[in-house]
Amino acid sequence: MTASNTAPARVAKALLALLFLNAMLAFDNWWPTPAIRPDYRLSSEFVWCWVLLLAVVHRRGSLSPRALAAFSVAYLLLVAGRYFDVTVPALFGRSINLYWDGQQGARFLWLSAQQLPWWVTAAVVGAAAALLLALYGLLRAALRVAARDAVPFALGSRGVLAATGVAVLLSLANHLGVRATWPIVSRPVTPTYWRQGELLLTSLSSARLAKALPASPAFDSDLGALGGIDVKLLFIESYGAVAFDHPAARRALAAGRGDLARAIKASGRQVVSAFVRSPTFGGASDLAHLGLLSGLDLADARRHDLLLTTDRPTLLGLFRRHGYQTFGLYPALSWDWPERAFYGFDVFIDGRALGYRGPHLGYWWMPDQFSIARYEQLHPVRADSPPRLLFFPTITSHLPFSPVPPYQSDWKRVLGEHPFDDADVARALAAKPDWLDMLPGYLGMIDYEYRWLAGYLRQPSPREDLMILVGDHQPTANVSGEGASWEVPVHIVASRPALLQRFAALGFAAGLEPQRPALGAMHDLTRMLLRAFSGRGEF
Repeated sequence: MTASNTAPARVAKALLALLFLNAMLAFDNWWPTPAIRPDYRLSSEFVWCWVLLLAVVHRRGSLSPRALAAFSVAYLLLVAGRYFDVTVPALFGRSINLYWDGQQGARFLWLSAQQLPWWVTAAVVGAAAALLLALYGLLRAALRVAARDAVPFALGSRGVLAATGVAVLLSLANHLGVRATWPIVSRPVTPTYWRQGELLLTSLSSARLAKALPASPAFDSDLGALGGIDVKLLFIESYGAVAFDHPAARRALAAGRGDLARAIKASGRQVVSAFVRSPTFGGASDLAHLGLLSGLDLADARRHDLLLTTDRPTLLGLFRRHGYQTFGLYPALSWDWPERAFYGFDVFIDGRALGYRGPHLGYWWMPDQFSIARYEQLHPVRADSPPRLLFFPTITSHLPFSPVPPYQSDWKRVLGEHPFDDADVARALAAKPDWLDMLPGYLGMIDYEYRWLAGYLRQPSPREDLMILVGDHQPTANVSGEGASWEVPVHIVASRPALLQRFAALGFAAGLEPQRPALGAMHDLTRMLLRAFSGRGEF
């Protein structure tokens, strides 16, 4: 077919087919729903499919029914991958993970089928099959039109071939991470397939796993130095070295830090501090959480995903073997989190289980003060309670660092439906996130963390404990500055001088001011904890 004898209807039909095929791989999520919205950008996968169509038709003259079916199935898989790739992060706050999501999806479908009448299950399965079949039919029809009408025209047009070459270059640049292409080319889905395939392959091969993951610590501490006291491990969201290094931060946080120091002293406790290097910066807190629990260097996020497929030992397992009951307090989660199976908490509490009834305060609407107070209310310590290890990743001081919740000095009131005065809530909500100057909001958030921690330490404690307060990562670069370190503070708070002296021997400094140099990476802190907690050997 040439330009001179192409009917306008066939040209229009060919263009619509190409636009449809591109749209099926360039859509985006319609947040916060499972629905999608169109995206005007070019899909790199569509470009590669177009090039492959050109090659096949140029070589064979047309597309055989078998080849058309293969193209259609492959395209359908790409569309499905695109849907999950853009929907899972929007709904669950993380990228798709076939190892866990596959298990969770199968479990969810099975449980749903058990609880529904058979005809409902059959109707749902039938509707899903009909939808996939209809989509397959549309894709097959569009590919047929493209191969029959668009490809022959393109092969005879230097202009179209030149435009194809430009599209290929843009797609290559996009795959290589060239930011200038982002407004033109949508994020490809094939790297997700590649990563997930590699993850599944490695997780099923002990040899590949052993090569990909470094050796774990021995986790053979007897925890004798603890003497059976409770341990509370709190990751303070976005609590980085900038809280100590930035001149404005030192001034703004001096009062809150001083109040926390006084609360520690008044409670009969002492504190030692240090810096360690986080495996992440500005986000991806799970790398820090699991890096400390596992004692592995997770600066490579691939290691984190692979670790979750193993039965490697962690601090949680060590404490459980020594009679501790482990609690995971995750107020940020309001959805199923299948990965928690790796952690193996005895008791897992997410945001839904906490039942917050107060006002929603910004993006992360459940204040950390409420979360810890509600945990204490839901799981009070009794005379016969075993020793506890609490793992609590906080959330309130997460980006965008505004609005800052009010601090409620009446800890019983924070659990009710009206935890704050209306004026305080109005004042907090009036402070909108300033995306161009986030430092003031960040400092307000860290001051809030100091204030509720000080208030918590002033509450009567049912029994002795040791608190580990550690930052998960530095805040984003627009707060911490260009070229900022990856260091985060660690505070060990306890009432036993002999126990704290063990940390001092490891390089921790007395007080809330960490000293440099940093004592190592996050996974090095794991080994320090194992050594300090052990009753064997001497310092």
